[in-house]
Amino acid sequence: MEFAYSERCEALRAKLLKFMDEHIYPNERRYKEEVDRNGREKGNRWIPTEIVEELKPIARAAGLWNLFLPQSHRAPEGLSNLDYAPLCEIMGRIPWVPEVFNCSAPDTGNMETIERYGSEEHKTRWLEPLLRGEIRSAFAMTEPEVASSDATNIGTRIERQGDDYVINGRKWWISGAGDPRCKIYIVMGKTDPDAPRHSQQSMILVPGDAKGLTVIRPLSVFGYDDAPHGHCEMIFDNVRVPASSILLGEGRGFEIAQGRLGPGRIHHCMRAIGTAERALELMCKRLDSRVAFGRRISEQGVWRERIAESRIMIDSARLLVLKAAYMMDTVGNKVAKSEIAMIKVLAPNVAQQVIDWAIQAHGGGGVSDDFPLAALWAHNRTLRLADGPDEVHRNAIAKLELAKHVSLPGESMDLPVTRS
Repeated sequence: MEFAYSERCEALRAKLLKFMDEHIYPNERRYKEEVDRNGREKGNRWIPTEIVEELKPIARAAGLWNLFLPQSHRAPEGLSNLDYAPLCEIMGRIPWVPEVFNCSAPDTGNMETIERYGSEEHKTRWLEPLLRGEIRSAFAMTEPEVASSDATNIGTRIERQGDDYVINGRKWWISGAGDPRCKIYIVMGKTDPDAPRHSQQSMILVPGDAKGLTVIRPLSVFGYDDAPHGHCEMIFDNVRVPASSILLGEGRGFEIAQGRLGPGRIHHCMRAIGTAERALELMCKRLDSRVAFGRRISEQGVWRERIAESRIMIDSARLLVLKAAYMMDTVGNKVAKSEIAMIKVLAPNVAQQVIDWAIQAHGGGGVSDDFPLAALWAHNRTLRLADGPDEVHRNAIAKLELAKHVSLPGESMDLPVTRS
């Protein structure tokens, strides 16, 4: 198994690290201040920040744009999963940074979905402006009234009426719905409740300005609203779209989800490793700058133990992510389903532990906004729910392992289709 990065990847990695040093880290405080100022002075925290918009053309000119999308003539700069991994990891060191490079969720997953499963009309109307960074998008799957960890529970109805589909339902935790640039939603719902269990669901494209589509409220995560991106609750009330808006056809929602969620999950894990690396770096610097009980805290045994454990856990998680990426590139997502499920459990949990130790190392400062750790902790904690809770992925891993040794009649071995 070969995990060596290509020469192009190594060159892009060096360029991205330089970009982070020159343009990102010096502007961390400015980003936060802009969001707060928009809310305070303009009464609207959902206005896109100037700093991100300023940095996008610089990133694009540097060739650091659309790196996530492999094998698309519309995005020739796209890398393999293995080559994208170290770059995605670097972007993951700060939550808002992937947007600078047009590599942020949920846009990446939505672009990949439209590229794989959309018609030429869909690609011209929606994919191309997304690839240019002119608009943003959202993925509407999770619902407040059902356990969405089992996607067959999704109750939103997508009903055919002549040349249209009419959509009715309530969704929440729809990331990006608060952004005024969100112009297209990919919506999952039921087209045929009487069909076999995994043929009831479909996915359909809904324009952001469709009549009957209402964003009710932003949802906070441990008190953070994640403006200007945000996560929202919304209602689809007799939303009518042309029948041509359906992706692939009725009853193929699970098929699309299987293709969409694999890359989305591995991107989450790549970014989580970057988050963990940042937390470890901040922890080491803080411990070496503080003296307690007559010596530097970095010299005390308990903290050296935690530093060592952090390095072991991060490198172990990275190797498993690289194995999953290598397999996705070489044998496909379906064969790599166990590895994808394993990293989705491992990487966020590793990051959460390292961030927690880093917070502890910073004392009271760690839970304040003077350092990025509290926000990183809150953001990372959602990953144990987003794209499937730990419990669902562990169940899938166990079934795959049991299938090697015992018979499991009637058990599906597909990746779990779940958002939260």
